[in-house]
Amino acid sequence: MVREIVIFGDPVLREKCAKVESFSDEIKSLVDDMLETMVSAEGIGLAAPQIGVPIQLAVIDVSHDPECVSYLKIDGKEVQLKDIMPLVFINPELEYGEKDDVMSEGCLSFPDIRGDVIRPYDLKVSLDIMGSKRVTLETDGLLARAIQHETDHLNGILFTDRMQATSKLALRGKIKRMQKEHGLK
Repeated sequence: MVREIVIFGDPVLREKCAKVESFSDEIKSLVDDMLETMVSAEGIGLAAPQIGVPIQLAVIDVSHDPECVSYLKIDGKEVQLKDIMPLVFINPELEYGEKDDVMSEGCLSFPDIRGDVIRPYDLKVSLDIMGSKRVTLETDGLLARAIQHETDHLNGILFTDRMQATSKLALRGKIKRMQKEHGLK
């Protein structure tokens, strides 16, 4: 079922989300809804708080661009991007690489708003993959960026918080209009 996406200004987007303790049928149903919602909205990622559920759960699918990563490892073994997409991950803990990269980002909770964000280019992340044990995933490029963006949502951090000052300043009026249109402060 496609769920309504929460728009910037809703307090749930600023909550630090609770850890997921078990993979219940309710969580599995939520994952199905999140994937359907993400595809319907033409996004590449969606975190549970973006549909009003403040738990550490997110989905990502960057399979449309198989060249978006130069490496991808799970527990030290190389894997193909197509074999793990869509990625459903729970309770992530990130270690960032040393090299930064600037890229334009958008967010389903900020319709029609994009801005330049500096993030580490690569990362190592410990996470629970739905239906599996805890694993360590290492990657770079767009997948690393999407994991960081969705993990930020799980910690109440929005991409505008990480946006370069010039981008944020240029978008201030547009963000205020968007909030007003959606009846938010």
